[in-house]
Amino acid sequence: MKENIKIALLAIIAGAVIFIVVGQRTGPSNTPSTFAPLPAAKTAAAPVTTVPKNTFDPLTPPAEAAMPEVTGPTTTIGFATASHDFGKIKQNSDNHYSFKFTNTGKEPLVITNAVGSCGCTVPEYPKHPIAPGETGELRIEYKPGMQEGQQNKTVTVTANTQPSQTILRILADVQK
Repeated sequence: MKENIKIALLAIIAGAVIFIVVGQRTGPSNTPSTFAPLPAAKTAAAPVTTVPKNTFDPLTPPAEAAMPEVTGPTTTIGFATASHDFGKIKQNSDNHYSFKFTNTGKEPLVITNAVGSCGCTVPEYPKHPIAPGETGELRIEYKPGMQEGQQNKTVTVTANTQPSQTILRILADVQK
């Protein structure tokens, strides 16, 4: 429950920061302010563009709100399983698991990033392209620290797939 409160507070803070930044970049009528670049003195005036209104949704996690666009050829990835339950584990323990995957497409698979939902979940992924039909492993290290009770963590894998992000889940019941 404490983790949910932390996530909600971080979302509110992130929303406030985005609101402030957008507010500084636009004037009261939602037109570019003095921070916008001015056209060169001897050129025709650039067309005025409006800045879209703030569309931040605090209920949508940032990783899902801003999916990176895939450029180049895409492929498909198949994980043997998309979640792992460590079961009952102790606080301050080191827990390891490898998510096995296969490039099920016709193009080389390139994983460009893998990030845990918190600092306690650290993924390690192959940095080289995975040929069609080949397999690989995405290793996870989960250190719960002083967390306690049921935990549900995610790892977001970004690759040249459609969609570009795949979510893996880590579950654990952390005991004192």
